Amino acid sequence: MKDQLYDEANSRLQQAQVNLTRWLETTPEEKRKACLGLQDESAVEEHLHVIDETLESIKEGTFGVCKICHEAVEPQLLQMDYTSAVCLGHFSDEELRRLESELQMSQVIQRGLLPKKIPTLAGMNISAFSRPAQIVGGDYFDFVDFKDGAHGIVIADVSGHGVSAGMFMSSLQTAFHTLIPETDSPLTALERINRLYIHNINFTTFVTIFLGKYDPNSRIMSYANAGHSSAYLYRAATGEEVWLRPTGPAIGLVEKFSVYRQEVELQPGDVLLLYTDGITEAANQHGALWGEERLAEIIRRNSGASAEQILQAILKALGEHTNGAPLADDVTLVISKAV
Repeated sequence: MKDQLYDEANSRLQQAQVNLTRWLETTPEEKRKACLGLQDESAVEEHLHVIDETLESIKEGTFGVCKICHEAVEPQLLQMDYTSAVCLGHFSDEELRRLESELQMSQVIQRGLLPKKIPTLAGMNISAFSRPAQIVGGDYFDFVDFKDGAHGIVIADVSGHGVSAGMFMSSLQTAFHTLIPETDSPLTALERINRLYIHNINFTTFVTIFLGKYDPNSRIMSYANAGHSSAYLYRAATGEEVWLRPTGPAIGLVEKFSVYRQEVELQPGDVLLLYTDGITEAANQHGALWGEERLAEIIRRNSGASAEQILQAILKALGEHTNGAPLADDVTLVISKAV
């Protein structure tokens, strides 16, 4: 865990160093001034100096060592603040209260958005993964039952990422948990959610959503796709591939919202993949995007494996494609295998 954290910090700080240096060298002066407000470029150079010092401490082996007791600083503290040099045991009461508040605004918020555990659904083997590009992100997945007892599966991607996107996802989670149990229709749920946000003065972006309703008795998955990445269905018995393309616009994107329902039948062995575009748009060092076809090929090759094994195969291939570089966007995957 310690080595993994150090490697992650080293990689991300090097990337931050490159990004900041490039910004200073390539951004027009007028735009730099606008971004800096009342500060000047020395403030950026000061930040780069802190990054340099932290990278040096990683190299020397002093990164994350408490300057008081010389024990390791807690990993969650370093993830929030890589300059942390005192472990939690030496924090004052005031510092602990401030840290608790900051955690609630970042990691705690993001973790609270995601299901505490993957549910056990009749006739379905499910595995899921979500990783934000920043501390918090704009991806969301969830499982909420409809009024008639059918299982709801949702994946969403808010435009942008970071704390503001994560905060919006918190309100969206509340909307799903309130509205889905009151209806039997994915269409009704999405139409009502769009009405809630389209003219809301606090909602200044848009969000793509795939909402599926799975009936284990009929094995029918009905769905509405509001501008989201196309879900992928692989039929193991026949080798048929079905892309579940958008059936309407994203939530909050257009004045007149109209979305329609589609349905597919899931037979034993079929694999359904829901994902956000952070995975298909992940680029390698040459700028080549991973794309839908690479994703589909892994499903085809591993269709006989469990949902979790397929998930791990995808993540391994993604890491190889990006050569372990930090992702530019949030990545979320939900794999459902009919059994």
